[in-house]
Amino acid sequence: MPTLLLIRHGENDYLKQNKMPGHIPGIHLNKRGREQAEELARTLSRLPIKAIYSSPLERAVETAEPLAKSLGLEIQLRPDLTDTDVGELEGRSWKALGRTRLWKVVQETPSQFRFPGGETFVQTQERVTLALDAIASVYADELVAVVFHADPIKLAVAHYLGLPLDNFQRLSAHTGSVTVLKIDGTAVKLLALNLNPLDKLTI
Repeated sequence: MPTLLLIRHGENDYLKQNKMPGHIPGIHLNKRGREQAEELARTLSRLPIKAIYSSPLERAVETAEPLAKSLGLEIQLRPDLTDTDVGELEGRSWKALGRTRLWKVVQETPSQFRFPGGETFVQTQERVTLALDAIASVYADELVAVVFHADPIKLAVAHYLGLPLDNFQRLSAHTGSVTVLKIDGTAVKLLALNLNPLDKLTI
């Protein structure tokens, strides 16, 4: 079974402004985000990556593009890799939400939370892990890049490591980072978490 490179998209102005992007279309990488995408391409293009998958949201696709160009690979879009559907909270400020009781539930007991008009974290975790399982089933002992979003990456890692969902907020996935999972049947090993693309990758 393959090794999955779980790549968080690069920086964008919504994040810089502490806003929740959710599924809002038209959110593009900013200057730093484009630099991160190029850094990822320079680092990861030295690895024998067999395929590249991406969330269809622009910030993920734009992160995948330099790597795909370097490797001569097509980006395969997977709608089930999209960010968490935050419903009515799209575009809202994290700082403002952080002062509400609602945000305490998000941080401390996320398994009990549903975004108003959107998903639960349980639903996000289920669809993302099903997508990754489907991707992994296609490949043998190969390297596959998957570009998507912070919470889905952290939720996937929590699932594969057997961590309670309520602990997933303890994990980190910074913009432009790489998390590496080695999948061997039902056994999964976390080889790296939240790795800076400028660090040396040894897979």
